[in-house]
Amino acid sequence: METITLDEDIKVMYITAASFPDGVMAAFDKLYATVPPESNRRIFGISRPEKGVITYRAAAEEIVAGEALKLGCDTLVLKKGKYCAISINDFMKNIPAIGTAFQELLAVPGIDPEGYCVEWYLNDEDVQCMVRLKTMD
Repeated sequence: METITLDEDIKVMYITAASFPDGVMAAFDKLYATVPPESNRRIFGISRPEKGVITYRAAAEEIVAGEALKLGCDTLVLKKGKYCAISINDFMKNIPAIGTAFQELLAVPGIDPEGYCVEWYLNDEDVQCMVRLKTMD
């Protein structure tokens, strides 16, 4: 486990999965069909309990102001700050490792109760699982 810092907020556009975990791949398929691929665009999976069920969003960084509106996507902001993180290499060979990582991360004292479970897909094989820590504003 490590601590990483996001130095700035990240605005993302997203597709909400119809269900979790079953609808996750379909949400990413729709995201990839909607959002133009860019080599510098960061890709995320974002989830948290909402109204008693886990809501999962397949998300892509908005790299041009206003593109989410143009593409008809909803947006949210991943807040800057410190995140507790666990890296998973070659995650497609061990998808359950993502859930295990979040179980560990959610047990860390001082996580932001308003934050999200964030999967940052670094490339096709590696994912950084992260939860934001509370700030002392």
